[in-house]
Amino acid sequence: MTGHRSISRSDAVTALVLTGVVLCSLSATGPAGRRRAREALCQYNLHQWSAVFDDYLQSNDGKFFTGEGFSGYYWIYGLDDKYRDRKKTRIWLCPEADKPLIDEDGKMSSDGPSIFSAWGIYTGLYYGPQGLAGSYGLNGYTVHVPEFASYESGVRASEGWRDFNAVPNADNVPLFVDALRFDMWPLHTDAPVEHPNAAWSSNSMARCCINRHNASVNCLFLDGSVRKVGLKELWTLKWHRQFDTAGPWTKAGGVTPSDWPEWMRGWKDY
Repeated sequence: MTGHRSISRSDAVTALVLTGVVLCSLSATGPAGRRRAREALCQYNLHQWSAVFDDYLQSNDGKFFTGEGFSGYYWIYGLDDKYRDRKKTRIWLCPEADKPLIDEDGKMSSDGPSIFSAWGIYTGLYYGPQGLAGSYGLNGYTVHVPEFASYESGVRASEGWRDFNAVPNADNVPLFVDALRFDMWPLHTDAPVEHPNAAWSSNSMARCCINRHNASVNCLFLDGSVRKVGLKELWTLKWHRQFDTAGPWTKAGGVTPSDWPEWMRGWKDY
C-alpha cells in the first residue's frame, strides 16, 4: 500500500485464493460453514478496497485523500463517483452487516442500532445520487490534512500518516476495518463500551471494537495485507505515529481481564 509498492498483481492472486476459500466455505453445511464464507467475502471486499486505494496513491505521489476542511472529514468525497454509490459498489458491505441502519426513506431500522447494521444510508453533497451505506471505516489519521491542523481527536496532523511513502511497520498500521462509521480517530485511552450495541457513539475505538467475526474484525493494513484482528488487539495497533501500543488497555500497560466489560472479558488478551 505504500508508495514503494504496487499491489495490483498480488491482489489478483489474493482474489483467486479468496474465491477458492469462499467456494469451499459455501460447500460446508451448517452455521460454521456459512460464517466462514461471510468472513472470506468480507476479507475479499477489503482486498478490493486495497486496489482502489492503491490506484489513488499511485496517482497522488503516495498521498491519500484530503477530506473536507482542516480535520479530514468526509474523505469519501475524494472517491470516484461509482465508489460513492451504494448500488454500484457492493464492496462497501460486509456480509455480516449488509442492512443499513437507515432506509431509503430516512427511517430507522425496526431492529434498531446493532453491530450487524451497516451505517447509512447517507445522502447529500458528499455521497452519490443514490446515497451511501457501508460496513467499513477508515483510519482517520491516514487522511492528508494540512500540516498545521489537527484531527478530530485533537492529535496533530504531524502525528498522522500523511505520507504513505514513509510508514515504518506498515503491517501494524490499520487503514480500513469493520466499523459503524466511515471514519474514526481512536486514542489509546479510549475505553471499551459497556454493552456491544453502545458502540454507536462518538467513541472512535468503539466504532470498530465490534463482535462481527467471532471476537474479531477484519482489517486492511497499510502494507496491503488483510487479516482478522482480535477486539482487544485493536489497542496494540499503530493508529497514528504517537499512538501508545502499550497503553492502559493492553497487557503491557497493565490491563487485567476484570478491567474489560463483561461482554469482552473472556476473549484473548494482547
